[in-house]
Amino acid sequence: MISIIIPTLNEEVYLPRLLKSIKRQDFLDYEIIVSDGGSSDSTGSIAREFDCSFVVDNEHRHPAWQRNNGAAVAQGELLLFLDADTILQEHFLIAAVNEFKIKNLGGAAFYVRFNPNRFIYSIYSLTINTVAYLRQFYSPIGIGAGILVSREKHNSIRGFDTSLFLAEDYDYCKRLSEIGKFKMIKSIKLLYSSRRLEKDGKYITLFKWLKIGFYSLLNIKIKKKIVNYDFGRFQK
Repeated sequence: MISIIIPTLNEEVYLPRLLKSIKRQDFLDYEIIVSDGGSSDSTGSIAREFDCSFVVDNEHRHPAWQRNNGAAVAQGELLLFLDADTILQEHFLIAAVNEFKIKNLGGAAFYVRFNPNRFIYSIYSLTINTVAYLRQFYSPIGIGAGILVSREKHNSIRGFDTSLFLAEDYDYCKRLSEIGKFKMIKSIKLLYSSRRLEKDGKYITLFKWLKIGFYSLLNIKIKKKIVNYDFGRFQK
């Protein structure tokens, strides 16, 4: 079984879209865990409406905490971390799980396509995917919007580092690669939300991503707020 873990904070708009895309999958051996940071909207009732497990942590509001909290109650041998604003294409789960098992991976991340997409966003995704492809051979990275990992490997590295303010997903992938085989999934792409690009602006968002990427290249752990990139800022 695969445990799908979704960190949330006031995601009543986007969460139903993701959950509907999961329910349409042809792979049925899964559970869904919505791990919340204390939402004040209807996120919890939506999760229950879709028969998800719902766990709440009112003390900590950060994706690293929510992912770890979800993993702590997961029953599956595989964990799939998804952001609430992602959407799964048809056959996503079966394609990802099959490739993961065939390649005998311990961890994996996904190439992305922005949703909704624009021409310039296609250039951004090409750049992101190229960097991810190259770095999988020496210092893997993956965005937290889509990471697939064995529960054993997740537990071995004690999950996401909750001391980090940003790039906890990059750090997680790097540490996974140090104890097992880590690759990018090639058989299917993740539909990655462009809401930050739309609301912060494409150039401001690009600057933030470049700054975070620069720290990552230098293997500097980001423990302070170097850019405004807060969890739960883009609920609508």
